Parts: sequence; C-alpha cells; structure tokens
Amino acid sequence: MPDAPIALGRRTLLASASALLALPRPGNAQISAGGNRMVIVLDYEPPTLVSLTNVATPALTVSGKVTEGLLQYSETLDPEPELAASWEIAPDGLTYTFHLRQGVRWHDGRPFTSADVAFSIELLRKVHPRGRGTFANVTAIETPDAATAVLRLSRPAPYLIKALAASESPIVPRHIYEGTDPAANPNGNAPVGTGPFRFKEWVRGSHILYERNPDYWVPGLPKLDQLVVRFIPDAASRSIAFETGAVDIGYRTPVALSDLERLRQLPSLAFEPRGNSYSFNVTRLEFNLQNAHFARPQLRQAIAHAIDRAVIARTVYYGYATICHSPIAPGLAQFHDPAPTPYPYDPRAAERLLDAAGYPRGADRVRLRLTLDYNPIGSDTRRLADYIRAALSRVGIAVEVRSQDLSSFIRRVYTDRDFDFTLNGASNLFDPTVGVQRLYWSKNRIKGVPFSNGTWYHNPRVDELLETAAVENDPARRVALFREFQQIVAAEVPDLNLVQPTFLTIHNRRVTDHSLTANGIESNLARARVV
Repeated sequence: MPDAPIALGRRTLLASASALLALPRPGNAQISAGGNRMVIVLDYEPPTLVSLTNVATPALTVSGKVTEGLLQYSETLDPEPELAASWEIAPDGLTYTFHLRQGVRWHDGRPFTSADVAFSIELLRKVHPRGRGTFANVTAIETPDAATAVLRLSRPAPYLIKALAASESPIVPRHIYEGTDPAANPNGNAPVGTGPFRFKEWVRGSHILYERNPDYWVPGLPKLDQLVVRFIPDAASRSIAFETGAVDIGYRTPVALSDLERLRQLPSLAFEPRGNSYSFNVTRLEFNLQNAHFARPQLRQAIAHAIDRAVIARTVYYGYATICHSPIAPGLAQFHDPAPTPYPYDPRAAERLLDAAGYPRGADRVRLRLTLDYNPIGSDTRRLADYIRAALSRVGIAVEVRSQDLSSFIRRVYTDRDFDFTLNGASNLFDPTVGVQRLYWSKNRIKGVPFSNGTWYHNPRVDELLETAAVENDPARRVALFREFQQIVAAEVPDLNLVQPTFLTIHNRRVTDHSLTANGIESNLARARVV
C-alpha cells in the first residue's frame, strides 16, 4: 500500500529546514553567520571567481572581493578612485590617462603596476563577453612608468569612463595570466588580487571563504574579518536562512517573490533598493536564428503575440517588474524607447501568423514542438518558463521546458548552440553600448563567449547604428541612433524583451555599509561591517 500523504505545517518545515541548514559540513564553524563575519547567499554556485571570461551574476557578485578595477561608481554613476588614484580625459576624448595607486601589491606579494593594467585591458578586449565592444576604440595602451597607464583611442568612447568597475573590467595579475588560456587558468578558481579580501577556500556545493587582507592598501580596511558566500539553490531554504539568521545578505531579490511580503514583516530584516543602478536587467526570450523554425519571422511574431507581459509582471513577478518592449531597459531612461510593441498580446493574431507560416494544427491540436532552455539564476525563472509554456500551448505550440545547471546552460547556448529558444536575463548595465550592443552586434557572434549575441542576429543597419552610437559624443544624436536601433529590433523580433525586474537587497540589520556603490554587494565590501 502506498504511504499516505503527510501534511506539514510551516513550523515543522521551518524546524526541518533549520536543521538542514545547520548540518555539519567542511569548515561549518567558519561559514555560519555571527562574529565579525558576513554571510552572503547565492542561489547558484559561480562558474568562476573572476569575472574575466564569464559575467554570470554569481561570478559578478564574488569577483570584486579579491580583484579590483581602476574605478568604482557612486549610486548616481559618478566615477570614484579605486586602483586609479586620479585620471584625466583629453578634450577630444581620445586619450585617457590613469595615475595608479603606488605601493599596492598582489596577494602573492608581487607589486601591482601599469603593466598589469595594460595586460588586463588587452585581455578583456579578447575574452570578456562585453570587452570586444567596450574597448573597441582603444588602439594602444602605453605605460610610461609603473604608476601611469595611458589609453589611446581611434575614436571617442563616451561610455568608457563608466565601464571600469571591478565587476565589469577586473584588473588581473599579468604574471599569473600571461601565456595561458584565461578561461582555464587556475586563478579563476583560487584568485590572487589586490582587493580587501584574500581567497581562502572554495568548497564545491557549499561555500566560498574569504579572509581579511591585512596588507590592504587602505589603512583600517576591510572592517570584516571574514566574508562567506553560501550556495542555497532552493528558494524556500533561502527564505528560511534569512528568517533564522543563517545568512546575512542577498542580492537581486534572493528569495521567491511569493515570500517577500511575509519576510518584510520580520524586524530583523531590511530591504535595500539601492546598489542596482550599475546594472538594469531585462528578462527576455532569445530565438536561435540558425534554427529552421526561428529563421521564419512569422513564428517569432506569433510568439510575441501569444505572450502577455502584463500577466508576467503581475502574476510571476508579483508587481516587482516593469513591462519592457524594447531592447533597452526602462531604467536607462535617457535611451529607452517607450513605444509599444508592434506585436501586442493577441492570441488570434498569433494563430493567423502560424497558419500563414505553414504550421497548421494537427490531429492532436499541436502545430509544432519546441524546447525552451532557461537560465536557472533567479528564484522565479522556472515559474516564468512554465507561463511561457502555457501561453504558447494555447496557440498550438507544445513546449518542453528543459532544466539544467548554469554551466550546462551556458555551454549549450553559447558553445554548442544546441537549442531552440531560451529564457534568459540580459544586464543592460549603465550604457547601451556596453550592455546592449553585445546582444545584437553581428561582430559579437562568437562561439564560446557567454552572454554574447546568442541569437546569431545580423542586420547591417543595426550594426551601423550601434557602431555609430558607440563613438558619438553628441548626447541627442546618440539617443536618436539608439531609438532607430530599437525600432528595427522590435520589428524584426530576433528576441522578445519581456520585463525589467525590480531588484532588492535583503539583509539582516546587524550588517551595514554594504550597498555604498552603484553595483551594491558586487563591490569590494571593504567598508561593510557588523554592528
């Protein structure tokens, strides 16, 4: 006889999950919250600890604790010194001179110099998913002395001064990376940097442990003795970890949105909207244009008509999202085109397009079968994938939703290109040239580079608009170029932009001074402290 179902109350679940979170594991005494230690929670383990070749959110969150950038940025995106103590930009925008901090050393004792800066920028241009576009106009990097790096540009790059944060453009040790495959370099798993924390251990499936760098170049920093990053894939368990104090802080709304209002009632927790202005994210469907089905515009248009963004914002995101029809996020208000989509929610129009495209309903009422791969980062991505499946089923498209870990997803989409369409997030960052161009520029169709032009989209006019906007110093002209770009992409539907999620940082009130920059806890957390 099968076992009878057992009903569990929330108190029982809470006790059980608390016990699970407390189970002994390697280094458990060092990874629990308490003492002069802060515990960050991630839903997924990062693919690398240095955001050089991979810019998945978990990698961005951990990278800047060890590896620094030339600059950091205020909440209003004003540049502030980090490894560069000061800088000048020539009036014509073609020369950037950075005066580096002196006396800075890598964690292995080697001196940090301008040679590391020059090497890192050349490397970023080759292997970083956005580096090819960010540094496209840099023709030479001069190092007249150990404390000076000079970037020479062929044309202006109005976005460049905002692209030099640790998470976006990490400065890595030349003596460790030179002559190696950067994606396979052991430094990605056990990083050496100049930052306030030193890497101690990475216990796979459990946590990363960082310890205070006693030789950090800012006297008295960091404030914390240890920084721990824990991996808790289950959303309910993350909520309980916040309730019980097992973790201190999480980025980009780290719990299921269905739990958010309940957690807001807890006096131990606070909810911080700041620390997200460096990266506006858009949730989108990416169509593989090399796929015979998605090469047909009518299919892409039909899918656009079949999906109701208002339902997504209201029921999947519980109102914590802004509808987005454009390739540029609403958060980038200067550039965002608020014009409505040419393919509004209209299931009947979707059916007519599918008929015209040669996809009649069969005896089983199915027109065609597709597989949707989704990026597993985010508490509510699976729920959104299930909505997409249900919405397309109504117009006769049968969708299999395929689950996999983050590394498998990245390999399938960007290396093997073995997919029909994906549900993915795209960080628009602080400027469309850096965050958006990579997704639509045909010169960024590069196998093996994560979060590049995954659709394989190619439109010569779009390329021209993006390349012109990247070097245009007139703000009004630049806005006009991006408006035309958005109109073309919205009409051709190589992808389908859905919503811009509203992100919150959730933290225990015992930790403070953690979201002081535009990229929140992606920053180095040198000033974060326990009270």
